[in-house]
Amino acid sequence: MQVAGPPEEPREGGPPGQAAAGNPVQAAHGGTGAPGAALAAQDTAAAQGAPATQGVPVAQGALATQGVPAAQGAPANAAELARPAKCGGVPPLKLTLVASGLDQPTYVAGPPGDPSRLLVLEKTGVVRLIKDGALQQAPFLDVRSRVFFPSPNAEGGLLGLAFHPDYAKNGRFWLHYSSAPRGNVVIEEWKRGAQGGDSAHAEPVRSLVDVKHGAWNHVGGMLAFGKDGYLYAAIGDSARSPSPAADLTSKLGKILRIDVDRPGKAPAGNLTSGDPMIWDYGLRNPWRFSFDRLTGDLYIGDVGQKSWEEILVERPGQGGNDYGWEAMEGAHCYPPGATCKPRGLPPTVEHPRSEAGSIVGGYVYRGPKIPCLRGRYLYGDYVTGRFFSFVWDGKAAADRVELTSALNPNGLPSSFGEDAAGEIYVVMFNTGRVYRIDPG
Repeated sequence: MQVAGPPEEPREGGPPGQAAAGNPVQAAHGGTGAPGAALAAQDTAAAQGAPATQGVPVAQGALATQGVPAAQGAPANAAELARPAKCGGVPPLKLTLVASGLDQPTYVAGPPGDPSRLLVLEKTGVVRLIKDGALQQAPFLDVRSRVFFPSPNAEGGLLGLAFHPDYAKNGRFWLHYSSAPRGNVVIEEWKRGAQGGDSAHAEPVRSLVDVKHGAWNHVGGMLAFGKDGYLYAAIGDSARSPSPAADLTSKLGKILRIDVDRPGKAPAGNLTSGDPMIWDYGLRNPWRFSFDRLTGDLYIGDVGQKSWEEILVERPGQGGNDYGWEAMEGAHCYPPGATCKPRGLPPTVEHPRSEAGSIVGGYVYRGPKIPCLRGRYLYGDYVTGRFFSFVWDGKAAADRVELTSALNPNGLPSSFGEDAAGEIYVVMFNTGRVYRIDPG
């Protein structure tokens, strides 16, 4: 499905402060790292009732689930909880409203070990607190004076958040944002005020990354800790052409891997040539990635340029990968119609422009509420409003099922999130709402 017509030519980003002219969807497609405010009701209406993906089964709201076990209480232990149930198909699902009235929300996350709290990022620079299911009026943190984006529908702003694995005790967390006055990409450490408190200290602890970006899109924005205890960070390629994605001296178009206790020392396993923080390269705009909390597999959603959106899956510890941009877009030579020697690792899943226009990476479900969803990766698309899923079998994506009809979304997903228990949330940028994926 195409929204508001096909993307216009050329598809490269303009100078700071200049959005692509004539087509608001084109601005979003550059990478959804804070989708443009111009994408409004007409996109929402177009997203509803999107046609089924050709060749991909659609999970209906009343999908038959032969052999689906009833969810009778919590499993006996964490290992049992993590194991996928033996089910036939995808169970009925729904979106449950958790919070509304947010100002351009870009991400949601739950502190480890704290089932009562969620933090929501607003693009303008406010971190909002949802406590015991209620959106609190007082912000957890306000960094609006630090945040910069060059135009209303630029992709900068406050984009990423990661909690230290031992956050409950040490209160350490990190933010990813574009900083005033020039739009540099900044990753900073911050600290919670009091243990179990509802606010953070007003000043950062220290900066880990401060890199020149200078463009209105392709910011990246994701932060997450791997099972190895290191912080991973995504930075887009700033829409330059030629792209710096394959330049190992640049942090742009990369996933970085950082030792937060010794940020000046490269963790073992990072690339040994070029920038010592680089883990993976050859990415265009890795807007959202996540780790499977059971297996440690890394799932990356990388936004395409003209024809293909892609999801990449990487086994734990197997970094140093070239994902091909800009020689390749998905598994195809770039630009379209060109001939080339294929470069880099191919995607696990790719979607043509008829199905998706700006991919949003999600999460593998590992929560207690929906046993028959465990082990399934859920993700979406910002332009079409469609939701997709598959199960990674260790070698390939299996059992691909579209979830749009099952979830019946009313909005355009800008991010997914995960709470302390492993339940998955959806952030709707254009409606200012956060939903939880629940049993249908």
